[in-house]
Amino acid sequence: MKHRGVLLAAAALVAGAALAQTAPKPTPVKVTIDTGVLVGESVDGVNVFRGVPYAKPPIGELRWKAAQKPDKWPGERAAVAHEPPCPQPVNMDGTANGGGVSGVQSEDCLYLTLFAPANANKAPVVLWFYGGAAFLGAGHLGSYNGTSNAKNGVITVAINYRLGSLANFSHPALTKEAGPNDPLGNFALTDAVAALQWIQRNIAAFGGDPNNVTIAGQSAGGAMVVNLLSIPSAKGLYHKAIVQSGALLRRGQTMEEAEKRGVEAAKALGLPENATAEQLRAVSAQTLVANEATRRGVSSPIDGRFRTISTIDALNQGTEIDVPVMVGSNNGEGGFNAARTLAKLAGDSGAGAWLYHFAYVPKFRRDEWKNGAIHSAELMFTFDSIDTSSWAVSKTGKADDADRAVAKLVNSCWIAFYKMDPKAKSFTCANGVNWPAYTEAGDDVMQFTDKAQIVKSKTIPDGPQRPASVGS
Repeated sequence: MKHRGVLLAAAALVAGAALAQTAPKPTPVKVTIDTGVLVGESVDGVNVFRGVPYAKPPIGELRWKAAQKPDKWPGERAAVAHEPPCPQPVNMDGTANGGGVSGVQSEDCLYLTLFAPANANKAPVVLWFYGGAAFLGAGHLGSYNGTSNAKNGVITVAINYRLGSLANFSHPALTKEAGPNDPLGNFALTDAVAALQWIQRNIAAFGGDPNNVTIAGQSAGGAMVVNLLSIPSAKGLYHKAIVQSGALLRRGQTMEEAEKRGVEAAKALGLPENATAEQLRAVSAQTLVANEATRRGVSSPIDGRFRTISTIDALNQGTEIDVPVMVGSNNGEGGFNAARTLAKLAGDSGAGAWLYHFAYVPKFRRDEWKNGAIHSAELMFTFDSIDTSSWAVSKTGKADDADRAVAKLVNSCWIAFYKMDPKAKSFTCANGVNWPAYTEAGDDVMQFTDKAQIVKSKTIPDGPQRPASVGS
């Protein structure tokens, strides 16, 4: 028996060595952008660049100011490892928080991860905004792995953007020190615009097409996309939009309301009502994250400068940035009526809107997801990223070949949208099903179960209240 054990161990070592020999090895790949030379890695036909700065670190005097173009660096900059995510509450036992993040964070966090086909030439681009209730999350998580997108000819750019009160905070002292045209309160959205500007300046160096850029996000990231549909400085920087479980059509706060909330939040930290900008910036990021009064952010105002109108008002007036919009929700979370409303308003004239309903529940999740696909459940299907997501190490079960087949199908629909001509009124997924734009008269919605088929939206209920996130 002892000898048998030795033989089995030896066989395992040989098998492991064989796998190591067949696994593709990364090779260095260099790209020159406007701030210097990046050295990433190329693996199995996909070029990956991690930890790429798209804006200056928003620290010191730049805290609570609009994102600014990053500085140049000398020589070559390594881009093979992720930089820390933005400050957020994390679990002290090292497990992931509700946004999928664990470990070190930093206020110096405005970095991106990029996946591109090694032979890209004017490839479509998607800029991804993660979810996490606007105070959790990071762009480098496994669910957002852009390898499958790249192998299907699409470049993925996933960013970190500011969270909580570092992202959304207004205060009379900050308004007083700001220049007459400086954005107020909406700092995460300025990060988004800075990332779009970075793409316009640099994506051609990676083989991307700056004239075919889709903004996409889920949950809070989807809400970022909704807001960008009415941000004047974002116009012309993107050409399509995807909103996954984030169709929040809110009118926004006035500056007076936002400043009042900011004063109350500062008082909760022990600062005086007339706190100065210097006193506010002396508060540590960890303190802002730890305090319940400030961890989630306290304002996202219509400042009359950067954000001049809410998207719901722009949609009702017909003055939104008119691009094709895909929007939908999962059957176990609710929110389908809101998605349908956004599709109706966004597609009423000009560019079309596409509506989806995700209702696929993997076999190993059926005992857990009694009401259907929960919030965030679609992510690893839209990215075809099951094997790099948290499901790859799930303690409750494993995805199977049926799940992977659905992921490839769903991802093919997203890929088709990324590649679609913005003037089109339909596109086709890998199964040959044509997905027409939503209209009230047609009432068409793409429903994903173990297959993808067009059904009528009136047959779909809004769904239960949103349950907890599936994580990363």
